[in-house]
Amino acid sequence: MSVAPASQLALNMRLRDDATFASFLATAAHEPLLAALRGQGLATGEPAIYLYGPHGGGKSHLLQAACHLIPDNSSYLPLTELQAAPAAELLSGLERQGLVCIDDLDRVAGNPAWEEALFHFYNRARERGCRLLFAGRNSPRQLAVTLDDLRSRLGWGPVFQLPAPDDEQLQAILQFRARCRGLDMPSEVGRFLVSRAPREMAALMQVLDRLDARSLADQRALTVPFVKQVLGV
Repeated sequence: MSVAPASQLALNMRLRDDATFASFLATAAHEPLLAALRGQGLATGEPAIYLYGPHGGGKSHLLQAACHLIPDNSSYLPLTELQAAPAAELLSGLERQGLVCIDDLDRVAGNPAWEEALFHFYNRARERGCRLLFAGRNSPRQLAVTLDDLRSRLGWGPVFQLPAPDDEQLQAILQFRARCRGLDMPSEVGRFLVSRAPREMAALMQVLDRLDARSLADQRALTVPFVKQVLGV
């Protein structure tokens, strides 16, 4: 059985269909970041941007949204899934893309092979005009990389922080994402889900998937009793 090259694996990483700018609940504080990301996607903005913050702040959503702007000329690399791949081979040739989004940088910080490969890839991308969008839990200064030249390059462009949403914001995001699907979620249902469901955004979206499917199948509105029935709580 033949095995696809690592670089082909990177090109084949699937984007979530719902991870778009339209489905991201933005506040006024997000506007400078969103303007920078849209400008970068249209090749009129910064060549490199770095996002950081705790899990659940929307980093992965925004990286995939950026790739959705130019789906035929971009790559999304979630290093949580790709960290075991050969780094140099994975990144080889990706500088020919218009945009490369590298997620979960903290997963490979401290790994000499990955740090060296990322450093050389950054240089190749800069020479070819490939835009770069990075994300990690920590800022470039606090990222646990050992290669100082890589650390300095990660901080060459604008750096934006995305804090984790609090309960009120999680509820607002849930209700917003439900509306994007044409699903009405009353405030009491949103509060119930935030208090009972896992707090991680990916897990909350999976819960919303279940509720959406059952609501459609049963032709039922979202109420707290119906949600309890679907979730078995």
